[in-house]
Amino acid sequence: MIRTALALSLAAIAVPAQAQSSDVMRDISALIDARSDKAAQNARQLWEWAEVGYQEQKSSGLLQSELKAHGFTITPGVAEIPTAFIAEYGKGGPVIAILAEYDALPGINQDAVATRSPIEGKGAAHACGHNLFGAGSVEAAIAVSKWLKQSGTSGRVRLYGTPAEEGGSGKVYMVRAGLFDDVDIALHWHADDENSAAAQTTLANRSAKFRFRGTSAHAAGAPEKARSALDGVESFNMMANMMREHIPQQSRIHYVITEGGTAPNVVPDFAEVFYYVRHPDPSEVDAIWARLEDAARGAAMGTGTKVDWEVIHGNNPLLVNEPLAKMMDAKLRQVGGISYTPAEQKFAETIHASFDKPALQLGSQEEIQLYDVSLGYGSTDVGDVSYATPTVGLRTATWVPGTSAHSWQSSAASGMSIGFKGTQVAAKTLTLAAIELYTNPELRAEAKAEFDKARGPDYQYKSLLGDRDPPLDYRK
Repeated sequence: MIRTALALSLAAIAVPAQAQSSDVMRDISALIDARSDKAAQNARQLWEWAEVGYQEQKSSGLLQSELKAHGFTITPGVAEIPTAFIAEYGKGGPVIAILAEYDALPGINQDAVATRSPIEGKGAAHACGHNLFGAGSVEAAIAVSKWLKQSGTSGRVRLYGTPAEEGGSGKVYMVRAGLFDDVDIALHWHADDENSAAAQTTLANRSAKFRFRGTSAHAAGAPEKARSALDGVESFNMMANMMREHIPQQSRIHYVITEGGTAPNVVPDFAEVFYYVRHPDPSEVDAIWARLEDAARGAAMGTGTKVDWEVIHGNNPLLVNEPLAKMMDAKLRQVGGISYTPAEQKFAETIHASFDKPALQLGSQEEIQLYDVSLGYGSTDVGDVSYATPTVGLRTATWVPGTSAHSWQSSAASGMSIGFKGTQVAAKTLTLAAIELYTNPELRAEAKAEFDKARGPDYQYKSLLGDRDPPLDYRK
C-alpha cells in the first residue's frame, strides 16, 4: 500500500513545482506521510538515546545510515568533529542546505508522559526537541532528493549533521571550516509550542568555564593555611551579580557552579563556574565579557587564589532574511498546523494544567502565528550559518501550547505523537520551501541581495569563540 502510494506521488511531483502548487503540496504531503512511521521511529530512538553535545555517536550514525540508504553521499567527521557530517544528493546547482541537530540537554530527565516522571539512571533528555529537529530535517532532505530525481531538476540538497548546538557551537566550526561557502540558501527549523515562520533574530552569546585554584587544608584545624577556590567562585559570582545593574537592558548573564568541593571540612583547592553572556550585538557581548574577565581576576586576587578560563562556545545573532522568511511563512500556511486525537488532547490538557499563566492556549497548535519581525532572547549557532549564506527557518508546534523549552514538559512531548506530528509539519514545509528555491531564481537573487545588504560591503566573519578547537569533552 505504502509503496504504491509513494510511486504515484513521485510520478506526480515530476511536474515542475510552479505548474500546480496545490498538486505539489498534495503530493509532497503524501510522500512525507508515507514515511511518518519511520520518521517517528527515528525521532523516538534519538529521544531514548539522549546523547549530549559531541557525544552523539549513535544519533549521528542513525541519521547518516538513513540518508545513505536513500542514495546520499556521506562525508563523516567534518570540521574535526567526529559526530558532524554532510550528506549530499544531486548534481549541479543551486545548492540548498538543510540543517539537522540531535544533541540532548544534560541535567534534565523525563518520560514521555503528562506528569512529572524522571527515568531512573538517565542524566539527559531532549528537552529542546533536537531529536525531532534531526529526524524531521532528514525526512525533508529525503523528500527533496526524490523530487530532484523525478523532476530532473538541476541542483543538490545537502543535509548538514550539526552536533552540540546546546553550548558547543558545532555549526560555528563548520562555518569556520568553509563548509557553507558554496551553499545558495540554508534552511532550518526548531521544535516549539507554536507554528511560526516569523522573522525572529536571536542574541549573540559566549560562554566559558572559569576555574579557580587554591590551597586545601583542614577547615577547622588549619584554616589559615588554606585559600578556598570556592571563595574565589563565590566572590566572582557576587561581582557578576552586582554588574547586572550596570549593563545594557537587553543583556543576559547566567551561570552554574559545576564544581565547588566535596566536604565542608576540606577547604576546596579547585572550583569551577560556567558562565553565559548574551546581547543582540556581538560587540556588546565583547564589552561585557571583558568586564567579566576583570571580575574573575579581581576575585582571585581578593581570595588569594588563581583563575583561568576556557571559552566553550560563542554564537553570532541570527541574520534575518525577509524575502526568505515571507516565503517560508507562506509555505507553512499552506501546510497548516496540527490537530490532536482524543488521547493527545487528554495528554495536552494534563500538561497544560501544570503551567502557571501559559502564554498560549490549547487549540493554538492548529493555527499559524502572525508574521512579524522581532527579537528572540535565545541563542543558536544557526546565527553563524546565517552570516555565511542566506538562511531561513520556522518553528512548529511539537509541544503543548504554553510549553517552555528546556522543561520536563517539552521533553515529554518530544518523545510522543504530538512531537512527531509537529515534525511532519516541519518536514513538509521545508520540502516545499526547497522546491520553491530550486524553481524560483528571482527569489534566490532577491534573498542574496538582501543578505549582501545586511552584511555590508566590508563584512568580515568573526567567530565569538576565537580560534579554539572544538571542545569535544565539554559535556564529559
